[in-house]
Amino acid sequence: MSTDLILQNISRYVNLSPDEKAYFTSLLQSRSLKRKEFLLEDGQICKYSAFTLSGCLRGYTVDENGLEHVLSFAPQGWWMADMYSLISQKPGTLNIEAIEKTDILLLSKADQEKLYEQVPKFERFFRIITENSLVAYQQRLMDNLSLTAEERYLNFCKRYPTLIHTLPKKDIATYIGVTPEFLSRMLGKMLRNS
Repeated sequence: MSTDLILQNISRYVNLSPDEKAYFTSLLQSRSLKRKEFLLEDGQICKYSAFTLSGCLRGYTVDENGLEHVLSFAPQGWWMADMYSLISQKPGTLNIEAIEKTDILLLSKADQEKLYEQVPKFERFFRIITENSLVAYQQRLMDNLSLTAEERYLNFCKRYPTLIHTLPKKDIATYIGVTPEFLSRMLGKMLRNS
């Protein structure tokens, strides 16, 4: 299990000693998911935060009409969890699925609590990434209320530049709140106007 990427991610916010790094990495579990395999399904209790080493996860809900609503993606170097369920330890509503073959590192909620006790710097780290996530969700909500579909698409491209050409168009469409057909027409129009 290579832990270089996750340690680089953490070093952006906190400096760890070699012993702290060793303790942290001893708590991680590695897992490989096949394309379309679920890490978490609606109604389950989220017990882990997942860090993507390769591939990509998508987090989505399904409404009463059976329509999917993509809330987030976790490409390489990103974290994902059903935050409501992870914190409350109640059944969640998020489905977390691998879009392609995806390798992840898992940190259990119990081990995260141990980490806070043994290496208090991790409270700072997880506070920062939780705050960043909250800001991103709030900004996305505001964008959905006030921006055009084209502006939402351009924001998606800025947020997830590595995914623009690799994700299925239907996932991008549901993320920005349009139908796949509308997205195709809009992209065609954008191409003609550029």
